[in-house]
Amino acid sequence: MVNLIKLHRLAGEIMTYLDAYEGSRPALDAAQILIVRGHSKKRIKADNMKNILDNLMEHLQAKEIDLLSDAGTDLISIMDENIRKNVEVGADPDIAGVQRLKESLENMNFTVEYRLGIAEKTGFFIVLYKDKSDMGPCFVEIVVSDLGE
Repeated sequence: MVNLIKLHRLAGEIMTYLDAYEGSRPALDAAQILIVRGHSKKRIKADNMKNILDNLMEHLQAKEIDLLSDAGTDLISIMDENIRKNVEVGADPDIAGVQRLKESLENMNFTVEYRLGIAEKTGFFIVLYKDKSDMGPCFVEIVVSDLGE
C-alpha cells in the first residue's frame, strides 16, 4: 500500500505541475507501476517542451537518467518487469522501444520530448507530445515505477 501511495503522489505532482491532472486517466494502476495519460491545460508550445521538462526535473529535485546509459537500461528493465507482472506483453524487453515510440509519434506529425529520472526513490518516464503545427493540446504520458528498494 505504501508503494501505491508513493507512486500516486509522484504522478499527481507531475500531472499537477503540467496542469494535466484534471481529466487524466490511469492506463495501468498497480502496486509497483502506474501509467497515467492526460493532456495539459497549459498552452505549451512545441518548441518549449524541452524547457518545461527541464523545469519539472528541477521542481521534482529529480536525477535525470540517460536512456542509453547502464542506469537507463536498468531503470527501463525494472519498469518493464513491473508492467509484465500486471499485463501480458507480446514482446521481449527492449530499450529501443522508447526510441521507436518517439519515432512513431514523430511520424504522426508530433513534436516529442521525454525524460527518464528518479525522484523520491521512485523511477519515472515522462513523454510530452504535441502536433507540430502547435495546434491542440500537449499530451502527457507518465510511467511511475517502484524501484524495489
